[in-house]
Amino acid sequence: MYGAPLSAKAKKMMLLGSGELGKEVIIEAQRLGIETIAVDRYANAPAMQVAHRSHVINMLDGEQLKQVILQERPDLIVPEIEAIATPVLVELEQEGFRVIPTATASRLTMDREGIRRLAAETLQLRTAKYAFADTLDELKAAVAQIGTPCVIKPIMSSSGKGQSVCRTPEDAEHSWNYAMEGGRAKAGRVIVEEFIHFDSEITLLTVRSVSGTTYCEPIGHIQKDGDYIESWQPHAMSEYHIEEAKHMAKTITDALGGYGIYGVELFLSQEGVYFSEVSPRPHDTGMVTMATQDLSEFALHARAILGLPITCIRLLTPGASYTLKADREAADYSISGLEEALSVPHTQVRVFGKPETKVGRRMAVALSSADTTEEARSRAKQAAAALKLNYE
Repeated sequence: MYGAPLSAKAKKMMLLGSGELGKEVIIEAQRLGIETIAVDRYANAPAMQVAHRSHVINMLDGEQLKQVILQERPDLIVPEIEAIATPVLVELEQEGFRVIPTATASRLTMDREGIRRLAAETLQLRTAKYAFADTLDELKAAVAQIGTPCVIKPIMSSSGKGQSVCRTPEDAEHSWNYAMEGGRAKAGRVIVEEFIHFDSEITLLTVRSVSGTTYCEPIGHIQKDGDYIESWQPHAMSEYHIEEAKHMAKTITDALGGYGIYGVELFLSQEGVYFSEVSPRPHDTGMVTMATQDLSEFALHARAILGLPITCIRLLTPGASYTLKADREAADYSISGLEEALSVPHTQVRVFGKPETKVGRRMAVALSSADTTEEARSRAKQAAAALKLNYE
């Protein structure tokens, strides 16, 4: 029970990270009467444009983070990115604040080391072989141990930034430098992973709520440099793979706990399902659910964290998404081609409204539905190709 937003009885949700995914979470929360506060490291972030109010802080600065939380005293603290001073969240949770899904989940998934050790060493899930390195020399030794090709990632980054495939031992230095530039901390530790020869990779959106654990239909996706370009739902899977994927997803999300949606990333191979990563929040590949499901991943997240029931999740139609990415950095840009994009049958477009472009930054997404995923993928790609970024 709660009152209207901006009233004394309002229920307040604070989003830590205010990109395009956070924007949709805030819209869904407001549909349920929640007062919303958006926080990010830059002004006019997408979620800030729809929130009741916003704050610009360095979320890796524990004092700044603690100050804004104590100032607002939200009922729900909802991390939407990894780069947050998670020890502060742990401390404030112990003082009675509610962190979504839990402060421990945010801390463990902030970097790849915590979640990989939990999955592989504690929960005994099948993962790629891995090693960690803090210096270039350690990285070269890890590459020799794991073998090439291998995948090298900063332990803390988002949207694939700093991730590369090291194809020969001589590539190790380039991969190291790329990881240092792309990681959130701009320096430090990396993970070296065995290159898995998989048939496909999926996201299994897993929802923990008062109704128990439920799953969305699997989402297939294609990534480039660790960042997704397109996704589709449903992804065709054998019953064996589906059951193994659900078992892995439930095992890892039960260990992390709390309520909310988790994006569980998995590889499908001849040997079975491999656990890759998990995000305790809506997943970028899951934007396709805005065109395919009765409740999008954002609506599911809002319901779950508010303690509301989720009796079932219905896939209404096959669908696909395809992103529009910037190829340069610019503070002044415009997007054209909406008329042509929206002429594609059964297609929607989401323009994120980011204040500036950066190389590889997602600026919009096309969402299409059809009778088959193949047709939906074709429509989404056609619509996205019609969208153009203009820099003059």
